[in-house]
Amino acid sequence: MAKEQNKDFNAMLQNSKDMPKVKIIQDEKSIKKYGGERMYLAPPIDYDRVMKTVPFGKVITVGRIRDYFAKANNVDFTDPITAGIFVSIAAWASEQRDGDKTPYWRTLKADGELNQKYPGGIEVQKEKLEAEGHIIVSRGRSNIRYYVKNYRDRLYQL
Repeated sequence: MAKEQNKDFNAMLQNSKDMPKVKIIQDEKSIKKYGGERMYLAPPIDYDRVMKTVPFGKVITVGRIRDYFAKANNVDFTDPITAGIFVSIAAWASEQRDGDKTPYWRTLKADGELNQKYPGGIEVQKEKLEAEGHIIVSRGRSNIRYYVKNYRDRLYQL
């Protein structure tokens, strides 16, 4: 996200944009990719609410949150684009608040990857996760990415 310091992420977090809602998609490629036509769109505050439940020493992935919303709302899948955006909004909103923090660093991308779009980038998320006992490993030579080692062993079950 660009110019985060100029944005009111807590206002964005509270803006439901007519969500939650179920959308029927028509695109055959997407239907095949996601396994159905019923797509759920959760509001940003719902992502924040779930992220707050992840306890110290545990992690969750955005995909697990999406799967949870899909199952809870009897749909085929949850929109991956808004999920990524709303998780980032929850993280930045938490940084802008004095209290009621969201432990956003515990929410990982697919395969346990750290999220460079969080406040402070990879370095801050890495520090926070290591402080909770996680081991961070790097992968790649030119496009280095960072992951929580054996993250599946520490996954929080919703």
